[in-house]
Amino acid sequence: MRIAVVGATGLVGREMLTVLEERDVKVTELYPVASEASVGKTIRFNGNEVRVISMEQAISLTPDFALFSAGGSTSLEWAPKFAEVGTIVIDNSSAWRMESNIPLVVPEVNLETTESGSKIIANPNCSTIQLVVALAPLHKAFGLKRVVVSTYQSVSGTGKAAMLQLEEEENGHAASKPAYKYPIHRNCIPHCDVFLENGYTKEEMKLVNESRKILGIPNLKLTATAVRVPVNGGHSEAVNVTFEKPATVEDVRWILSKADGVILQDDPETNLYPMPLLAHRRDEVFVGRIRKDESEENAFNLWIVADNLRKGAATNAVQILEKLTQKAASK
Repeated sequence: MRIAVVGATGLVGREMLTVLEERDVKVTELYPVASEASVGKTIRFNGNEVRVISMEQAISLTPDFALFSAGGSTSLEWAPKFAEVGTIVIDNSSAWRMESNIPLVVPEVNLETTESGSKIIANPNCSTIQLVVALAPLHKAFGLKRVVVSTYQSVSGTGKAAMLQLEEEENGHAASKPAYKYPIHRNCIPHCDVFLENGYTKEEMKLVNESRKILGIPNLKLTATAVRVPVNGGHSEAVNVTFEKPATVEDVRWILSKADGVILQDDPETNLYPMPLLAHRRDEVFVGRIRKDESEENAFNLWIVADNLRKGAATNAVQILEKLTQKAASK
């Protein structure tokens, strides 16, 4: 299996390489791809130094898969060129997610959409992935009526510059090249991505639109507020969900305890609940603080946490690759 990783020197690209190693994906040839400035440099993979190559060279080598994490404009330009030579592209940017003919995939939820034959598969937004992994089994059991989400998103979701800003501010220095308009240390910024005409940010609308597509509920009532918090890694979400059918806290816990990709951490008596600290470098979605919303019928509150660079990006992409190769091998 020949795999190209496009954006191999970035935060998510490096995490993709780590996940490929950890999950022992049988890579026969790895083609790390990055910008022209990085071509010729080397990255380490499975104990070997592998030279970074250009986009054109990678296409000429016709890899079986290309894992993209190099931004939307790069994906729009280059993903179709990989697809033209038969490569299956799994793209982590927002470029293709809402295209009707492109599958938007979370393996635990809607893997069957990859059977459309599309050579481009979209990897959802990080905060969307952890949300739908938890909500999909609950929807199957009780039917989703309305969802209200407030996110607490780590600076790693913005990138290296944001992580450096937090580090500099923690050390008592002004950020040399700030990623945010305000300090993030000892602060919360209710501004993830750009503002849109409706007053919501692009990140908030990704949660709405992507969740509807993945869950197959085009008219799902879902609203979101996305907040950046001074945490290095791991996104958290406070979720209020209203069901069509009656349920109890015990019902919700039982469903989630059996759900694929979910780890239930919900024992208030022992102070067990999900936190970014515990989700760090893990591939699962953690759910806890499950309780009845006493102000609304058939409504519940959940606290959902995942590592945004892992399940929220790199791991989900690699899991798609794994599922596709398993299906191909079984035919």
